[in-house]
Amino acid sequence: MSSLVASVVLGTSLVLIPATLPPLDEPAPEPPTPEEVLTEADQARGNLGGVEWRLSMVTEDAGDEREMDMQVQSRGFDVLVTTLSPARSKGNKLLMLKDNMWFHRPGLSKPVPISKRQKLMGTAAYGDVATTNYAGDYDAQVLGEEVIDGTPCYVFDLTARHNKTTYDRIRYWVTKDEKTGVRAEYYTVSGKLFKSARMEYHNRVERNGEPRPFISRIRIQGELINKDVTELTFSSPTLRQIPDAVFNLNLMVN
Repeated sequence: MSSLVASVVLGTSLVLIPATLPPLDEPAPEPPTPEEVLTEADQARGNLGGVEWRLSMVTEDAGDEREMDMQVQSRGFDVLVTTLSPARSKGNKLLMLKDNMWFHRPGLSKPVPISKRQKLMGTAAYGDVATTNYAGDYDAQVLGEEVIDGTPCYVFDLTARHNKTTYDRIRYWVTKDEKTGVRAEYYTVSGKLFKSARMEYHNRVERNGEPRPFISRIRIQGELINKDVTELTFSSPTLRQIPDAVFNLNLMVN
């Protein structure tokens, strides 16, 4: 008898049954939760164990182009940004410890608390140069799915859980495959669109033993009175251990 068939005798009848049953259909995997998707997207914006990179900002404001270069050191949601150029701003520092941020420049006796919403340069706020914690700072509602530049994306409506976020409300497009945020619209509490952004991820860093996308460019455009644009270019991301002293507020003046 064929090896694919086994016999069973029931009374005087011979019943043939398959020796191996076809596999049952496996249940479809559960779709990721909004928090899981946003956590992945946050990790592509600097929320890692320890990473540093160079950041270049270029803005055109009323026809005047300005540039600023910075070094960024990040560990989780703690970030230190040190300005390298232009000369008049060299040595300026921003320190973000979770939801709080301070500014210090050479000559000040102590760091000054600031809001992440304050304008840094052009259309960029101080909070735009730091890591994101959208998974923790915002309540997320799934609006649906859209295709951006040929890539299927989740579309989220994010509402701030507290007033220390950079933005009150964000409409956020995150790719379904790599879980990277590629487009954002920023709204006031009253629902008025005042800025938008597009993001690119041509950098790579190792995460969980494999190369993963890391932010390489953000283009922020004003949407109200003017359409001024500020571009942030992220380069040379390097994973490394960053000592506690880097994020010590009391050592910021050194």
